[in-house]
Amino acid sequence: MRRDVFQAIADPTRRAILSLLALQAMTPNALAGHFNSTRQAVSKHIKILTECQLVEQKQSGREIYYHFNPQKMKEVDKWLEPFRAKWEDRFNQLDNVLKNLNPKNHE
Repeated sequence: MRRDVFQAIADPTRRAILSLLALQAMTPNALAGHFNSTRQAVSKHIKILTECQLVEQKQSGREIYYHFNPQKMKEVDKWLEPFRAKWEDRFNQLDNVLKNLNPKNHE
């Protein structure tokens, strides 16, 4: 089953896992220690993130470490860029309107 990256990041627990992994690679047990849920529930979240390639796993001895994949997140950022440009343009327009409403600017 192919997972959608936007469905994956829509879940707050998965976003929290990504935030943790952005700081450092972690084992499933270490990740589970940060959540008030079962290890199996956290493992399901990790599986979805791995299927979307937001997270990569690497074996180190007997342990599996999960790493954040910033390249995949860049795809999300690239998709958001046109929206970001539109928002910034609208905020700039609002700033101009507010400046013109301020009576001190008309002196």
